[in-house]
Amino acid sequence: MDGSNSPKTMRVILAQPRGFCAGVERAIDIVERALVKFGPPIYVRHEIVHNRHVVEDLRARGAVFVDELDEVPDGAMTVFSAHGVARKVENAAKTRELPVIDATCPLVAKVHAEGRRYAGQGREIVLIGHAGHAEVEGTIGQIDGTVYLVQTVEDATALQVKTPEKLSYITQTTLSVDDTRGIIAALKARFPAIVGPDVRDICYATQNRQEAVHHLAELVDLILVVGSKNSSNSKRLQEIGAELGRPSYLIDDAAHLQAAWFEGIRTVGLTAGASAPEVLVQGVIEGLRRFGQVEIELLAGTPEDVKFKLPAEVAEV
Repeated sequence: MDGSNSPKTMRVILAQPRGFCAGVERAIDIVERALVKFGPPIYVRHEIVHNRHVVEDLRARGAVFVDELDEVPDGAMTVFSAHGVARKVENAAKTRELPVIDATCPLVAKVHAEGRRYAGQGREIVLIGHAGHAEVEGTIGQIDGTVYLVQTVEDATALQVKTPEKLSYITQTTLSVDDTRGIIAALKARFPAIVGPDVRDICYATQNRQEAVHHLAELVDLILVVGSKNSSNSKRLQEIGAELGRPSYLIDDAAHLQAAWFEGIRTVGLTAGASAPEVLVQGVIEGLRRFGQVEIELLAGTPEDVKFKLPAEVAEV
């Protein structure tokens, strides 16, 4: 789009809340503090959070991201990512006597504890989540017993279990509240004895960011979500915007803005997934100025003041 047909002024409404949640802030803080206290390299199993810019910044400062523990040299300081890990990974680290700092989000750890509690009651467990996601793999690996992975209402309707009278469910923390509610309803219809946490147990940050997109969709012509493609919660924000009838785009940063998106667009909603830093949001605002003048408004939203305690290994840094 060139200047001749650019809108004279584009309103940009910033979602609240957006961007980093307490679990992500804690995980990044852990790696940064470990680099200061122990010096590089610090080995991190999997991406500490699902954001390319965060990972590249930490890599430049001496963090080494690996897929598996066998890539970590003996004795090297190791951090487990915010998504959590399976018990076999924890045990492998103990066997090798690796010094480990666990950056698992406390809300993910809560799901692990719920799953273990249900398993301890002799229940089979249904995990509502996305196949292959790091959090899902870690959760399944934390539970001794049978775990069935369900991704859709159709999966729930077709599910076959051994003990329908002793069945429970848990959820990935970063799912859509609306979708999860539908899957839980389908599970309860098929297995009336199933027990599990309320849908409100989905991560507070996930819920708040999704509610903000619902509100944005009532006010804007187009929605931009800042976040990486492998970020489950960021991807879901974009999907919600599209489902609500607004053109919605998931972008890593301002470099991915496309002029054609803004033809005839007067009002843009801007948000960011829970693993996307605010500096990227501000960069997108600057990028939008290429297409005309920009006026910024702030959406009223749910304030977040959650802080999670740091592990003892880095608390005093």
